[in-house]
Amino acid sequence: MKTESSTTTLEGLNKKPSFGLYLKKSIIPIVILLSIFIISTKVLDFLLALQKGNNDLCQSQFCIKAANHLINSIDQSVDPCDNFYQFTCGKWLKNNRTSEDEDKWKFPGIILDENIIDLLSTNETVKLQSVMNARILYSSCINETNIEKEGIDPILSLINTQFGGWPILQGSSWKSSTFNLTNLLLKLHQYNYNFIFSISSEVDEKNSSATTIFIGQGSLGLSQRQYYAKETNITIAYRQFMYSVAKALTNDTLMIDQDIKEIFDFEKNISKYHWTYDEQQARYNKTIRTTISDLSRTLKTSFDFTTYIRHLYLFGNVILNEFDLVTIKELDFLINVVSIMNKTSSRIIQNYFIWRFLMNQSEYMPKYIRNIKEQFHQVFQDTYVEELRTVKCAVYVNKHMGLVVSKLYIKRKFIEENARNQSLKMIENIRNSFMSLINQSYWMDDTSKMKAIEKVKAMDKKIAYPDYLASDNNTKLENDYSLYVFNTSYIYNTFKIHQMKAIENFQFLRKPVVRKAWPSISPTIINAYYDLSENQIIIPAGILQMPFFHKDAPKYLNYGGIGMIIGHEITHGFDNTGRQFDKDGNRIPWWTNETIEKFNERKQCFIEQYSNFSISEVNMNSNGNQTQDEDIADNGGLKAAFYAYQNWIKNNVNIDKKLPGLTQYSNEQMFFIHFGYTWCTRLSVSHIFNRLITDVHSLAHFRVIGSTSNFDEFDQVFGCKPGQRNSRVKKCIAW
Repeated sequence: MKTESSTTTLEGLNKKPSFGLYLKKSIIPIVILLSIFIISTKVLDFLLALQKGNNDLCQSQFCIKAANHLINSIDQSVDPCDNFYQFTCGKWLKNNRTSEDEDKWKFPGIILDENIIDLLSTNETVKLQSVMNARILYSSCINETNIEKEGIDPILSLINTQFGGWPILQGSSWKSSTFNLTNLLLKLHQYNYNFIFSISSEVDEKNSSATTIFIGQGSLGLSQRQYYAKETNITIAYRQFMYSVAKALTNDTLMIDQDIKEIFDFEKNISKYHWTYDEQQARYNKTIRTTISDLSRTLKTSFDFTTYIRHLYLFGNVILNEFDLVTIKELDFLINVVSIMNKTSSRIIQNYFIWRFLMNQSEYMPKYIRNIKEQFHQVFQDTYVEELRTVKCAVYVNKHMGLVVSKLYIKRKFIEENARNQSLKMIENIRNSFMSLINQSYWMDDTSKMKAIEKVKAMDKKIAYPDYLASDNNTKLENDYSLYVFNTSYIYNTFKIHQMKAIENFQFLRKPVVRKAWPSISPTIINAYYDLSENQIIIPAGILQMPFFHKDAPKYLNYGGIGMIIGHEITHGFDNTGRQFDKDGNRIPWWTNETIEKFNERKQCFIEQYSNFSISEVNMNSNGNQTQDEDIADNGGLKAAFYAYQNWIKNNVNIDKKLPGLTQYSNEQMFFIHFGYTWCTRLSVSHIFNRLITDVHSLAHFRVIGSTSNFDEFDQVFGCKPGQRNSRVKKCIAW
């Protein structure tokens, strides 16, 4: 997820094989499995033979395994100067059937999921209440017998008693006189659902030591307005999703068709005013800052936002005062949506909001409802195998009780202290190389350059996990999760979690901002982050494994893997959004106008470069405006990591050994090869289409080609000449 306060690196990268495939290998013909085994064995035998008598080779089992995976990925028939992504990934992409070992190496989420399942399902005795509750939550999730037994009654009871019912189920008997929009929205927000209107407590962008109430646009059922522009198989599947759910819950079908048409038309009308991500970035100057006392004069609509927000925060026992700061974004969306609702019947509005609630809750419901949702996702996200229940439940518990899961993860020693220490040293080396990049940026004036270096030096780093999780003092962990008490009913447990998350966010408004603390991010995830308001990079424990990192790997593999990711996160502090936040995380001007103008010229080069990348499968181009921050971070991160590796080599001569079977490549070439390998990704046409519309990251092959084609050192290492397909004549350079 990318928000104003944080950015992520790996969206779309750690895409596992088709859901459940890695634990359902029986679908692969035995002949193919046997062939893979024989080929892999022969390669390993060959590599082992190469080791004998050669001191320049890395002779560890790890290096032999790493070499095997890279050899099975590199397509030597492709010129790296022509298409570096195809060169590093070509053989892997052609091999549609990969072994379980290959999948686990390439997709570390598989191993992570298996480890979390093991941690949550064990019967070992523990004294920590938080751990016991995490396991109770997991147990309730995998208990499908009980989920089926409870059925849909808990959901329908909540809808009827608290939300005012779902008219589509009640047909003509639903009474519009019972409709109360304010009460409906209040109840939905109390379950942490922000449909149409998003209201939350956030760190104030202008003052990172304070908080603000944020008001902006909420979510759409299909996430982005582009999906509603014309009739497609996705919009048809979306309406079928509505119909199938309604049909499964009632026998009264007389008004279903008309109700569904009106629900969709209402959302389609709203979507016309929904801001895209690049519009949100470009229109930041339209953000409005006001107070509770002036909110009604600022947000002039028939909907009383002031009274509504006061009542909403009371759910978290927070009493608002006249001087509480309010930040409003997407103002014209809010005004237009209120105007649309004023002209829309209460039945349509009630139907719409309950539909959105059911759409989100469907994954917690009995299997026949979940199957309906899966059918929709087969079209929307091109998923044809449902994720194993144990995996889904492990992910759910890790999402909501991640620090508890991480406590167990650390205790079981799935991550070693040595990995953490190595990562800290790499961060220092890469940070130093990035400061050198700033010093070499002739387009910056001295004042802006000095402040930029100060920001890099002030950048906080959080590696693997917070220290307190590794200690024997569990007071903080137990206190933080003291309210996370669950029973055997999964659906009621999900209700409770939604309400707790809402209350936690409301109460955040009154809590002091604790700077430099570990953020609300689970260490047991495979991703990396930069927090704008904290000026902080976060490298969770989950990503400190292959293909990104291994404690015994040659440094060219680690710097090409996790090193590039570290550099990427550092560069986020200086992309088009990050450069607007100073070293203390405040969104205030700190560059001179001349430097900003020069940066914008360089930024435009990236926008144009990435917008020219075309995808024939969907007949679309990348959106360089949408991906500009991530593209700049990719380019800066690759450079910072490469230069850091070169500096490491100078101080550690002849330490890095070559990999068996890959001795023809220099260590610097191996840095780039492993960088490319980490981004080898297979995507279906539906996934490509979804990513182009919704993701702020470029597609994987453009991340590899785009960054290497802009890098002079890549040309030198591989002997490329500007003008070849993987070497731009006009290179885009920000850092």
